[in-house]
Amino acid sequence: MKTLVKAPAKINLSLDVLHKRKDGFHEVEMVMTTIDLADRIELTQLEEDVIRILSHNRFVPDDQRNLAYQAARLLKDRLQIKKGVAISIDKVIPVAAGLAGGSSDAAATLRGLNQLWDLGLSLEELAKLGSEIGSDVSFCVYGGTALATGRGEMIQHLPAPPNCWVILAKPTIGVSTADVYKNLNVAAIEHPHTHEMIHSLKTEDYDYMCQNLGNVLESVTLSMHPEVAQIKEQMERFGADAVLMSGSGPTVFGLVQFESKVQRVYNGLRGFCDQVFAVRMMGERNPLA
Repeated sequence: MKTLVKAPAKINLSLDVLHKRKDGFHEVEMVMTTIDLADRIELTQLEEDVIRILSHNRFVPDDQRNLAYQAARLLKDRLQIKKGVAISIDKVIPVAAGLAGGSSDAAATLRGLNQLWDLGLSLEELAKLGSEIGSDVSFCVYGGTALATGRGEMIQHLPAPPNCWVILAKPTIGVSTADVYKNLNVAAIEHPHTHEMIHSLKTEDYDYMCQNLGNVLESVTLSMHPEVAQIKEQMERFGADAVLMSGSGPTVFGLVQFESKVQRVYNGLRGFCDQVFAVRMMGERNPLA
């Protein structure tokens, strides 16, 4: 018995940090949406009571550090499941890129095992479990477009963004989210216009969406990694309609409304980055499994 599940990447259209909480996490307000860049997760049931991670990507851990492993372990422990599973991860989303690749793998594992083991859990129940694994996992269980608050686990669904292309470019560095937050001066933040971003989605206003992109972590990462700023400048020079860093970086994305411009931006960036992608917005919620 086996099942296949897609694990799409996300980008942040808006990312705000309100304050640091007593539990050590930051209170955030983020508008996120899924894009058509996805890992593929194959889950194969094992009679032996073990969890095996299989991947050809050397940057993907094959032990309990892997979030997909943690998702399977959480389900097994919480529901007293004695079966095992082999989790094969076909990695397409860049690692440590600000695109929630690991979180999406964990979310896909939760949804896929719910089907494979016939657990009958709702997306809401899976999202609640996901919040115990990582801050982005709840959003990734649902997919689509949403406002995420709290530490990222409180999800309010939003309309899909207007149709457009997304060009992504990731430099050959990884960024530590913990280091970025450690260097963030919360008192000096210039907050993005989250509610204006939400309004642009509700009114399907592409230009207004572009005007209200914002990420308070961007200036921190750019100061730590000047190559990210260079990619952003190049993407703007090649004609993207709006450009922003996703999450804590280092991936930069540009929005392009018309297909005629996509190849020019994509080709221009290939000279600066090995990892460049041109994909569409998805924006719609995941099916249950």
